[in-house]
Amino acid sequence: MNAIRFSLIMAAFTLFGCSQADNSAYVQDRIQARDGSEITLTFYSHASISVAWGGHTVYFDPVGENIDWKNQPKADLVLVTHDHYDHLDTAAIKALNGTGEYVKMSPGEESEPFEGVCVKAVPAYNITEGHLQFHPKERGDAGYILTVGGTTIYVAGDTEDNEDVLALRDVDIAFLPVNQPYTMTVEQCVRVVESIRPKIFYPYHFGGTDTPTDIDKLVEGVSSLTDVRIRPLE
Repeated sequence: MNAIRFSLIMAAFTLFGCSQADNSAYVQDRIQARDGSEITLTFYSHASISVAWGGHTVYFDPVGENIDWKNQPKADLVLVTHDHYDHLDTAAIKALNGTGEYVKMSPGEESEPFEGVCVKAVPAYNITEGHLQFHPKERGDAGYILTVGGTTIYVAGDTEDNEDVLALRDVDIAFLPVNQPYTMTVEQCVRVVESIRPKIFYPYHFGGTDTPTDIDKLVEGVSSLTDVRIRPLE
């Protein structure tokens, strides 16, 4: 691990103010939202994260039999991007909410599940020849834009740098997938960051295949554009 990557992991960065929390077995970032309220991001693994704000906890794609889901904060909402095994785990969801119920929205749908919380589903799909079968556009897989405290958090799901992703704007925090052959290459991910210009960028859903993700190359490609933060999301 080089010095650049080490400093990104260890330092406490800022969006509108941020610190790392120390009250969880899992890595957390606490971020001050645009309205001055606090957002807590918890990083579990791969594509599994949670966002806590205003007394509500929203989970994205909670998966993993080695994660202590039953002792995590109760899920007020579970959002699933698509039904692949590394994104949909009904046992984990049941441990979080007691019912196993989750929400899978279609691209273009919007909802306000709680006061002050807005969720918009956006398209997630492949565009590279030979990879189209992984996440075809017509299947309706989704990424989500969650708005809390005036801050927008984009959780992309499994996607490449398609025209719908590149057209996104006003993103404060972006979680973008970087693993091959299923989602973005490093070059595609850099292109998305250049286009949408998030204030904070978390690579996620990286590694786990026979083609390693060059995280150091990714950091070098976007460090002048955004506050890139490496968290345990392999």
